[in-house]
Amino acid sequence: MFSSFERLVAFRYLRARRKEGFISVITWFSLLGICLGVATLIIVMAVMNGFRDELLTRILGLNAHVTVAQYGLPIENYDMTSEIITGVAGVKSAVPTIEGQVMAVFGEASTGAVVRGIKLKDLKEKRLISDNIVEGNINAFTGTDTVILGSRLAAQLGAQVGEKVSLISSKTNATFFGVVPRLKEYLVVGTFEMGMFEYDSSVIFMPLEAAQLYFKFPNAVNRIEVMTDNPENSDVTAKAIFDILQGEYIVGEWKRANAHFFNSLKVERNVMFLILTLIIIVAAFNIISSMIMLVNDKSKAIAILRTIGASRGSIMRIFIMAGSAVGIVGTLFGFVLGYGFAKNIETIRQWIEKLSGTELFAAEIYFLSKLPAIVEPSEVVSVVGMSLALTFLATLYPAWKAASIDPAEGVRYE
Repeated sequence: MFSSFERLVAFRYLRARRKEGFISVITWFSLLGICLGVATLIIVMAVMNGFRDELLTRILGLNAHVTVAQYGLPIENYDMTSEIITGVAGVKSAVPTIEGQVMAVFGEASTGAVVRGIKLKDLKEKRLISDNIVEGNINAFTGTDTVILGSRLAAQLGAQVGEKVSLISSKTNATFFGVVPRLKEYLVVGTFEMGMFEYDSSVIFMPLEAAQLYFKFPNAVNRIEVMTDNPENSDVTAKAIFDILQGEYIVGEWKRANAHFFNSLKVERNVMFLILTLIIIVAAFNIISSMIMLVNDKSKAIAILRTIGASRGSIMRIFIMAGSAVGIVGTLFGFVLGYGFAKNIETIRQWIEKLSGTELFAAEIYFLSKLPAIVEPSEVVSVVGMSLALTFLATLYPAWKAASIDPAEGVRYE
């Protein structure tokens, strides 16, 4: 497509002489702008993907894909109902649980928490919890007076494994002295750390029989947590469960429960992509500026080339090649910089925090204990392709302007 003569002239024009130094400076700024734009887009998209994947993994690792509850009543025949649900296509497991809010108290410290009553065998199936027991022993999770706390909740209370914490429920007990809040002490037999601040700082697991006693659900639960083979198809599975239960239960699924949260992440991701694309567009305009200046500076040389036989198409290809080379090199360096940064972003974050002495990524704000990043090949290809396309389009007008120079006018006064 490009002859050796066109390549020779194009790259000769890119090697600026002293009097063309200003043009060279603009060209270098264009290259740097494209490099930073591509790198920033790759890094931001990787971080947004990482956030979504980490949050989704942790939310679905702890919460159910589909939840089944009864209209304001406990589920008494939960074993039979669980068996019916398990028979639905796409259902992997149906776990009866109890969930309730309490005030956790240890010494003078207190905080709100969510108690989840669950059987030991079902808790072990939650790999995100059972594989991340940082203290204690999960096998001690039995009886009617034991609990497992989130690590940050335990740290907030100052409670350790082997000590007892008090749980106060909003539900009351009637006594001779009147109505008093329900209060009971539980032995801490373990702590878990799943890496998501919201859960590590607020969740307490309790054996199902203990939760039934505490929340006064004798031989009953208040929800059944359903895990499916494919969380993305949870809405279809939820519809099938609702139909097989003949509409007697409330059936919810994670997409609907977290719709606003994940929609906001998607909108934020798209907006960030559009905003950061402006960096590449600005760099493309810099290419247009530098190429137009180069065309004006080389007008006489272009006229001479036309005079000795160079065609309009040849002149256009020379300047398209010169401008595109800036875009290709900038995009290549941007890809290498962005990919390398995204792959090592947690190490870089820790290094910057140590160097600056400031916290860049607070777990309390971002809900995760480390900065995640997942580089999607398809997104990298789209970013690189967009950068190359914009820089190519930026060369068309200057190249057309160069090809439109009249040879006679260009050499008239030479």
